[in-house]
Amino acid sequence: MTANRIRQHNKKKIAESFGSASKSYDVSARLQRFSGKHLMPWLPNRHDLTVLDLGSGTGFFTNLLATSYRQVIGLDLSKEMLRFAKESRHKDIVWVEADAHKIPLQDESIDLIYSNLVIQWFEPLDVAIKEMLRVLKPGGLIIFTTLVDGTLYELKSSWRQVDDDQHVIDFKTEAQLDEHFNTNNSSVLEHKCQDIVLEYQNVIHLARELKGLGANHLPKKQNRGLSGKDKWFKMTDHYQDFCEPNGIYPATYRLYSGLVVKLNT
Repeated sequence: MTANRIRQHNKKKIAESFGSASKSYDVSARLQRFSGKHLMPWLPNRHDLTVLDLGSGTGFFTNLLATSYRQVIGLDLSKEMLRFAKESRHKDIVWVEADAHKIPLQDESIDLIYSNLVIQWFEPLDVAIKEMLRVLKPGGLIIFTTLVDGTLYELKSSWRQVDDDQHVIDFKTEAQLDEHFNTNNSSVLEHKCQDIVLEYQNVIHLARELKGLGANHLPKKQNRGLSGKDKWFKMTDHYQDFCEPNGIYPATYRLYSGLVVKLNT
C-alpha cells in the first residue's frame, strides 16, 4: 500500500471513529468544553466576518460562533458528526464534509479559522496548515487548541511497562507546533501551554471516555485485536502508581492554545 493510500485509509478510520461517537461525544467532551471556552477571549470583536470551524464535530462551538459572526462554516470529515450537527444546530450554518488537507473553499475567502482539539489528527500537518493559509485572507487569524507531547503520560507509562505496542497516539511537541506555524506566510502571535488533569473513577472510565471522544484510532498499532485481559490487568496495576489518595485516577492532557496570523506577503 502506498503512503498516500495509507493516509487515506487512516483518515477514513478516524472519520469512522468520530462518527460512531457522535451521539456520546457531547456527553464525554469535558476537555473540549474547557479548551473551546479557553479560546473565546481571542475571538475578534467584529461581527462582519466569515468563519470556518475546522473539525466542527457535533457543532457545539460552531453554534456559538454563529451567534457572533455573519457567516459560519462547519467543516468535518465525519458524515455522522455532520448529520448530528445539522439536526441540532443553528439553521444558518453551512456544513461541509471534507478533509482539512483539501478544503473545498476559495483562496482568501475566510477571515477566521477556529479549530478546537482537532489538529492532533492532521497528518501530514504541514499540508493542512498550507490549506488553512490558502483559504485565509491576509491578516486573517487561526485560533486553535491541540494536544501536545506529555498528554496521557500516565496511560503511556503504564502500557510501556506491559508491551511495546502503540496504545496512545503520538502527539507533536510544543516546539514542533511553533515551527509548523511560523512560516513565510504566517506567525504565531501568542500561545499558551498548560496541563489539564481530569479525574476518573478507574481506568475503564478513562478508556470509555477516550472511546466516547472517538480518540481510539491508532495508525501505528501493530496488534489490531483487543489487548488481552492479562495485559489490560497488568496495565491497570501499573496505573495505580498514579492513583490519588482518595482513589481517583488522574489523566493529564497537555493543552496548546495558539493564535496565528496570516502575513501580508
